[in-house]
Amino acid sequence: MRRLLIGSLLTIALFSIVYGCQNAGQVKQDMYHVNGRDIYIKHCQNCHGSKGEGLGTLAPALTDSISLKQNKQRIACFIKNGIKDTIIIHGQKYEGTMPSFPELYDIDIAQVMVYITNSFGNNQGMYTPEQVANDLKNCK
Repeated sequence: MRRLLIGSLLTIALFSIVYGCQNAGQVKQDMYHVNGRDIYIKHCQNCHGSKGEGLGTLAPALTDSISLKQNKQRIACFIKNGIKDTIIIHGQKYEGTMPSFPELYDIDIAQVMVYITNSFGNNQGMYTPEQVANDLKNCK
């Protein structure tokens, strides 16, 4: 009985260790997600909501994976430079002005993008500061 109990505990411990291990990429994405959440709460939550639900016709919801995926190269521009024009997402006009956040560095923008694109029902993976820098070069 004692051997069975010890064997079971060792098996559970081994399984827990193997299951709990994450690769370096996943650990980095998790760190970006946590830091991005803090940036989102500070700068974005008032308009886009605590659950990404948006604010009527002023600020779009961030729960639409398709729209986020289609605009992923533009999101960094939206965050850094703001939006002054009306935007249309799935036929819905959003006429609110989004402020710019010039004080955010590329890594800050990458982190908030990881949070947004992997929260609220979204699952779009990692986004790096290098991708942000490249996207910001192409802002219109």
